[in-house]
Amino acid sequence: MNKRISLLSPLDTSSPPPFQPQSFDDPAKAVETLTALYERNTAFLIESFSELAQGAPISSRYRAFYPQVSIETTSYGHVDSRLSYGHVTAPGIYTTTVTRPKLFKHYLKEQLSLLMKSHNVPIVVSESSTPIPLHFAFGEGAHVEASTNAFVDVPMRDIFDTPDLNTTDDEIANGEYIPPPGEPSPLAPFTAQRIDYSLARLSHYTATHAEHFQNFVLFTNYQFYIDEFCGWARKLMAEGGDGYTAFVEPGNVVTLPGSNAPETDSALTRLPQMPAYHLKKKGHAGITMINIGVGPSNAKTITDHVAVLRPHAWLMLGHCAGLRNSQRLGDYVLAHAYMREDHVLDDDLPVWVPIPALAEVQVALEAAVAEITGYEGFELKRIMRTGTVGTIDNRNWELRDQRGPVKRLSQARAIALDMESATIAANGFRFRVPYGTLLCVSDKPLHGELKLPGMATAFYRTQVNQHLQIGIRAVQKLAAMPKEALHSRKLRSFFETAFQ
Repeated sequence: MNKRISLLSPLDTSSPPPFQPQSFDDPAKAVETLTALYERNTAFLIESFSELAQGAPISSRYRAFYPQVSIETTSYGHVDSRLSYGHVTAPGIYTTTVTRPKLFKHYLKEQLSLLMKSHNVPIVVSESSTPIPLHFAFGEGAHVEASTNAFVDVPMRDIFDTPDLNTTDDEIANGEYIPPPGEPSPLAPFTAQRIDYSLARLSHYTATHAEHFQNFVLFTNYQFYIDEFCGWARKLMAEGGDGYTAFVEPGNVVTLPGSNAPETDSALTRLPQMPAYHLKKKGHAGITMINIGVGPSNAKTITDHVAVLRPHAWLMLGHCAGLRNSQRLGDYVLAHAYMREDHVLDDDLPVWVPIPALAEVQVALEAAVAEITGYEGFELKRIMRTGTVGTIDNRNWELRDQRGPVKRLSQARAIALDMESATIAANGFRFRVPYGTLLCVSDKPLHGELKLPGMATAFYRTQVNQHLQIGIRAVQKLAAMPKEALHSRKLRSFFETAFQ
């Protein structure tokens, strides 16, 4: 027997002292209490792990729980029916576990404030029955496994709770969760452990911490766009920032306004799979841009994780195949419908579910194209078409018998084809994140204009900067809108969580 382990009974569990539920009529104080409880419980796990790693005897199992927030209402009514969130749909008890309350401080205060206003009920903060996995207690960037040599003689799962994928899913967001009889209904679309899982994945895929992500996200499938974005952001920082407070690059490399160089020279020697760049503004009102690479799998992966941060909008800026002879290389495509042949979301969002265009996003994108290009009204049709974008999971679809895909594209009235846009829009719909797509025609495979190296170089040189500036201008327009108008009721189902 291992000399470090005493004889344990099944009840030998060490935990922080029990927390007595507290009721609040002030959302700020409720969030302060959530924060204090979360930090107490994670500190207990971290300190226990550190002591054991230094050779202390293993005398018990160590466990601490996520905090949770709850409300109870006896009425079907709420104050403002114009809002798509901030209220529950029926009488009952509603609850959600909470993680990283410092990171989500402003979000939590807003959601709780709206609930209290809508239903005139207090907020209850308590300790949940969901254990905090040790790995998540350490937060982003921690390498717990690197310190586990002290546990080679006993499985860590015998001592601490570890991430449990059996209880980490998207049932709530997918509208599939049915509370067991007598149990509370969900208050938020994601549980604490689901959020922690995504925060860890975001750090891995993008090499930046969650605290740097902004509420307006641009996705692209080409590094050329990232290069332009970085050049523009660095110039902005050197000239004083123009309202932006920092520019953050992979490795959490920060450049502040008035500076020509980052605060520290800690640039990565190798970029992550989907590098993220953040032009920060107070209240997370700035712009995050992510190079998602090619393909619907990447598009789903990154949006699965960005969604837990509850952004106000995400847009796809990328290249596409133009499908109409009237299109020219460099023309823009504003998607107003999506033909989904990407297949990565078939199990979560059936293909028969329509993905509607969101008026607020469409108007912002079209206005941005007009402003940046100088074309207006009917003249805008010279360089931009609005229509259906098809997304496919086979990049070399042209090499197969074309009668199948071409017939379907024609029947769908598609005007462009790519590998990411419908996935990003569909996941925005699924997670209630406003979405939009503006693509640039870079080849016309049905009309003999293939993407060749020389053509591509000239095209990128002349079009990428303009396309990026259109995206930035559209985001700025969206940021100027009230959040309540941007988070459309079109994205809400019959029985929704109160949290946005």
